[in-house]
Amino acid sequence: MPEASSAVLFFASTATAMLALAATGVATAKAAEASAGGYTFSDELGGFRLLSASGTGTPDDPIVVREELLEVAPVTLVIRNRDRSPVRGTIATSELTLVKEVVNRSRRVWAGFELELQEVLGKPSNYGDGLSFKQFAAKPPDVTSDTFSKNERMFEPYDRIEFQDGHVDPDATAAFRVTITDPTPTAEYYLVQDPKLLSASLPSAPSFASK
Repeated sequence: MPEASSAVLFFASTATAMLALAATGVATAKAAEASAGGYTFSDELGGFRLLSASGTGTPDDPIVVREELLEVAPVTLVIRNRDRSPVRGTIATSELTLVKEVVNRSRRVWAGFELELQEVLGKPSNYGDGLSFKQFAAKPPDVTSDTFSKNERMFEPYDRIEFQDGHVDPDATAAFRVTITDPTPTAEYYLVQDPKLLSASLPSAPSFASK
């Protein structure tokens, strides 16, 4: 009986240790955060990896956010304005110039890419909340990509940009430049990113316009 008791205690201790180790692993798998230009970016909603952020957010020095997308599925970047202050100009004309460098880790070719702003998670941003991809006074340099030659902006009933005519191979990187205006400004909003699967021929990619 003492030997049986020892065996039971051994297995119980082992199981406890494994549970503790698993719990520790979950606890340490925290979301990544990166700060730049008075903003904090987070991958806390999952599905991708945030790698870095740098820059001040002006047209001449955009905030560059680098990420890895793991699947062909929508993922959401959380953006927090730490001091709720505009990057450039007055609150009425506040702008954030953002360049997203996205690495395709999905093992699938992307034929398109879509970005959507949301002030409330899961709810499309509409005209009333003020958040937009520079809905007013937008100019061609405000939206560009080094990979997709065309883009279509949809302002109502949501703020969305669909990038077209290009492709992103597995392990390749695509860059997207956008201008976000938020006259409120709100302390937190969301940028939904949705890669599209290849369904046609592969058009050639243009040169990336930095401004």
